[in-house]
Amino acid sequence: MIKVLIVDDDFMVARIHSGFVAQMPGFEVAGVARTGAQALAEARRLRPDLVLLDIHLPDIYGLELLGQLRAEVPELDVLVISAAREAETVRRALRGGIVHYLMKPFTQEDLHQRLEHYRRTYRSLGSAATAEQSDVDAVFGMAGTDKPLPKGCAAETMERVQGILRDAEADLSALEVGEMLGLSRVSARRYLEYLNEVGQAQVHLRYGGGRPERRYSRRGA
Repeated sequence: MIKVLIVDDDFMVARIHSGFVAQMPGFEVAGVARTGAQALAEARRLRPDLVLLDIHLPDIYGLELLGQLRAEVPELDVLVISAAREAETVRRALRGGIVHYLMKPFTQEDLHQRLEHYRRTYRSLGSAATAEQSDVDAVFGMAGTDKPLPKGCAAETMERVQGILRDAEADLSALEVGEMLGLSRVSARRYLEYLNEVGQAQVHLRYGGGRPERRYSRRGA
């Protein structure tokens, strides 16, 4: 279970974010802090894996707090959640080594996609003895191809499709993948066919009565 510390000075916002995290499989809310001082104390006490960090806190600038949190818990990961949209703020956060920067307002699905990416990439890389180039590329958001995504396809959803194929024990149909993601069969097939075209998935034909069914698995699986 991935333990999450939520740091936000707005009580209601922190409560909403806690609800979002609590509904994400594999994650639990370890604690909530409303100031930088509270965040440091809770980080020392709870030893969380991930902090959802707001930048605007009453006692300290969030990006300054980031370094202090890391000094207390060196293995800590930080995902910044902020209404700040200045490019320099984002650059500073990236230089600080954050795993993602999510701008307010956002939906539950927006946060869940970032948490799922974190679980599949940063956490899996952290538990591995060695890393492949594909593992590193996943952390840095590289799909391994310069071919643009099909029109109407989202990068976050593509990452989730890749994760489903990577974790699957058997090949899957577009209908099955669509049901996992809440997509139509046609939409899921667009993602799967793209992965097949760029060499990240392979197609298996299942024959029965009538037209063969196209099923997909991760390349090399």
